[in-house]
Amino acid sequence: MSPAQIIWLKLRRNRTAMFGMVVLIGLYLGALFAGFLAPEHFATQHREHSWHPPQITQVHLWDDAGTFQGPFVYGTKRVHPSISEYEEDRSVVVPIDFFVRGDTYSFLGLFDSTLHVFGSADPKRPVFLLGSDQFGRDIYSRLLYGSQISLSVGIIGILISMSLGLLLGGVAGYFGGRIDFGLMRIIEVLLSIPSLYLILTLRQAFGQGLTSSQTYFMIVLVLAFVGWAANARVVRGMVLSLKENDYVTAAEALGVSRLRIITKHILPNTWSFAIVTATLYVPYYILSEVALSFLGVGIQEPDASWGNMLRDAQSVRNLTDYPWVLAPGFFIFLAAMAFNYLGDGLRDATDPRSKA
Repeated sequence: MSPAQIIWLKLRRNRTAMFGMVVLIGLYLGALFAGFLAPEHFATQHREHSWHPPQITQVHLWDDAGTFQGPFVYGTKRVHPSISEYEEDRSVVVPIDFFVRGDTYSFLGLFDSTLHVFGSADPKRPVFLLGSDQFGRDIYSRLLYGSQISLSVGIIGILISMSLGLLLGGVAGYFGGRIDFGLMRIIEVLLSIPSLYLILTLRQAFGQGLTSSQTYFMIVLVLAFVGWAANARVVRGMVLSLKENDYVTAAEALGVSRLRIITKHILPNTWSFAIVTATLYVPYYILSEVALSFLGVGIQEPDASWGNMLRDAQSVRNLTDYPWVLAPGFFIFLAAMAFNYLGDGLRDATDPRSKA
């Protein structure tokens, strides 16, 4: 069997790693098809339904008379006009239809569509599976749209930082001398600064007058700039050992360029480290974006990310009266746990000393 097949065989036998992989596949599919899976756009407001409680446990198939109605929820009404407290109105049935037309979204960035997998049959009576926020926006829809930002930041950020770490670490380890000395001093300076403070400082350097798209790319670049140093230092240590191998000496004797030796003969032997490290580091990037948005210097309203959705949980009153505002925290925990499970499994699977 090839090395890749051996790694996959070991990984399949690790149940926690496979659980993490399945969870991540589900989360990223939800982010990819967020517009289709969400019943509404993330910015759609229903001011008369602010702080509406979750209805996911109130979905029925049969009415009180025992008649099959298909999936539906009963209507709700405020107990008091100025208080966000609701009671069920069993005289009103709100059907949940499938493949309905609603808010416009971009499907995979290819074309605009208005088709949603489900939605309320009555636009004036929306269904809030996971509740609503203070503006009456559907939390379930905002979670799906927010996952596009929070989950993609981790993947894009780690790709950039890992590429920089591999290249610069490989160059430092292979050439040595002044190049190695200069790069290592830069790395030591970066690693000596607490990462969160460095991220906040770099974020403030860009100012506040940024659009959501500009803020998103700024966050990715800042996280990648902060994260490449640790990877480069480890790769440098690996390259110092790898460059003494016979195949590297043979390539040098044949006149192969140094850049080609680094990219074709040395760095491919660090890929197993890169894959495992990237999997374990993605939660750090996700949590960093969450922290920035939570602190108000990341993705701004009305755009949704898991971090700025958690800002509603800053109030003790909100936590007490509307506990469903913690829903983004559950998905942040789930994503971080799944990445760690998968990363641990990949680390064991790529270890040649581990038993198959």
